[in-house]
Amino acid sequence: MARIDYFDDPNAPTANSVVPSVTVVVRDDQGRVLLIHKIDNDLWALPGGGHDVGERITDTAVREVKEETGVDVKIVRLVGTYTDPRHVMAYDDGEVRQQFSLCFEGKWVDGQPREDGTETKAVRWVPPADLDRLNIHPSMRLRIDHALDAGRKSPYLG
Repeated sequence: MARIDYFDDPNAPTANSVVPSVTVVVRDDQGRVLLIHKIDNDLWALPGGGHDVGERITDTAVREVKEETGVDVKIVRLVGTYTDPRHVMAYDDGEVRQQFSLCFEGKWVDGQPREDGTETKAVRWVPPADLDRLNIHPSMRLRIDHALDAGRKSPYLG
């Protein structure tokens, strides 16, 4: 299903749904960030996805990372909450979601990155210095920057 992300765009369609979701910042021993190249919007992003009934939100984070990247993680902290109503995602079935995402930091436990072929067309460990070379939505980049900010003492609330 195709997706178009709108941020602070006066021409964006009006949201008609909110789906709790997660993203996860995972770093390897070299400090590189695990990113996926998404099929639905052709952007680089953190692994993540929608929360399912019957799950703890941290279980959603662990599951989504495994499904999208093949990597096992342990959740270690909350990076922030991202609920800006100016960010909406329009899907080709008519759904327009308002952003509602919790971003976590995950510790890499096991597994090697691999694309899943349905949601991700590439999975890569990316050095922070190379992030500017990739097409990353500003909302996703904000989460990455918050996670990499060693001086941040508490989760972002936005």
